[in-house]
Amino acid sequence: MHRQITSAPHGHVLTNAGVWSRDGRWIVYDTRSDPAGARFDGTRIEKVHVETGEVVVLYESQRGAGCGVATYGPVNDRVVFIHGPEHPSEDWSYNAWHRDGVIVDAVKLGRAAHLDARDIVPPFTPGALRGGSHVHVFSGDGQWVSFTYEDHVLATLRPPISPEKGRGKDDPAATSASSHGQLQPPDLNQRNIGVSVPLPVQVRHAHPRNHDGTHFSVLVTKTVNQPAPGSDEIQRAFEEAWVGSNGYVKPDGARQHRAIAFQGEVVTADGQAISEVFVVDIPDDITQPGDGPLQGTSTRRPSPPRGTVQRRVTFTAGRKHSGIQGPRHWLGSSPDGARIAFLLRDDAGVAQLCTVSPNGGAITRVTRGSLPVQSAFTWSPDGRSIACVMDNRVCIVDVASGEVMSPTERTRSERPRPEACVFSPDGRSIAFVGQVDGWNQVFVCDSGGSGRG
Repeated sequence: MHRQITSAPHGHVLTNAGVWSRDGRWIVYDTRSDPAGARFDGTRIEKVHVETGEVVVLYESQRGAGCGVATYGPVNDRVVFIHGPEHPSEDWSYNAWHRDGVIVDAVKLGRAAHLDARDIVPPFTPGALRGGSHVHVFSGDGQWVSFTYEDHVLATLRPPISPEKGRGKDDPAATSASSHGQLQPPDLNQRNIGVSVPLPVQVRHAHPRNHDGTHFSVLVTKTVNQPAPGSDEIQRAFEEAWVGSNGYVKPDGARQHRAIAFQGEVVTADGQAISEVFVVDIPDDITQPGDGPLQGTSTRRPSPPRGTVQRRVTFTAGRKHSGIQGPRHWLGSSPDGARIAFLLRDDAGVAQLCTVSPNGGAITRVTRGSLPVQSAFTWSPDGRSIACVMDNRVCIVDVASGEVMSPTERTRSERPRPEACVFSPDGRSIAFVGQVDGWNQVFVCDSGGSGRG
């Protein structure tokens, strides 16, 4: 059975993970009006008490800004979310490279701060971003935050870069000197993944959109303008998840304490762009530059820190339906970090749950039925189950056997939305969104005992 938790006549949008408070009493959401959250028009971050239905406004944006995509910290009462620009203008309206993370205390209300610093004027500041961050998720210990990123500096180079056409060789803004004295095209603005650690960053306020941040932020993935067909080079990194609550164990028995699994877009030997599972191992100290400056340059992306290792984990180009497929979803790691879950289409075109080790190897197929997975998903705290939507119902999949059970009935009016299906911290409940009278509302169902920690 399931219960409706919210009822106000406005939008309620859940993030794909991290929506529960650490004690499991509250669920955080934003108020975007579009059912899928495609319109960034929400102005409030709210939490609702699961038992009483009490609603508390954690943050309300001002001066034309929107806010949304909120997640809780797993060991504290902090909430982090996307914030759009205040006083939006023609040259600085909301988009993928004009947003940042804001962090608030969910108990001591009224305290809000920029998570990531911004500096878009050279010389850029190490630890500050030059663009927009998105879908912020705390690490298992609640100290670090992951995010996806796009770059304002590269996105607004003039004339704009086209991945297909590129720039003319005689365009001085389009080229930069390489180590061999040759001219190279500047980096494209491509989606990448970064992390933030709790080290304050101050920037020069040389631009009205520059600001300080509570965290030191870097990119940890590496993309290239044009991946070589058939290689492990990628042109986009996205839909990520922390690997394990404390990393994972490598083949030699050593523990990698911080790693992120993500979808990396490669180009196959026949020129097809597909997404594969990648893992990036992250060093404990992200303040040391690697192959290039952490902050990037006017024509180069920010570079990952020293000690970062990016690896491809899956190779699906030979399948009938190659690459990660199905509804939009973020990769998900079991709490022990041993398995990474994702979706593939079988030969019949049905989206199935699959897992793979972060160390690579064979893909394990979890579901085998004729009904596709219809949503993003989350692992139970004990790592035995995955919650997702199938057959227009919330379902719980036993990872070992593939057995599927459903704690909710199949209904037309309250059919679960595909964006979120999130286990509570104790594994006893699952949060999801359904539509009632034209508005998204938050629902909770009992897991039937599945996934209890």
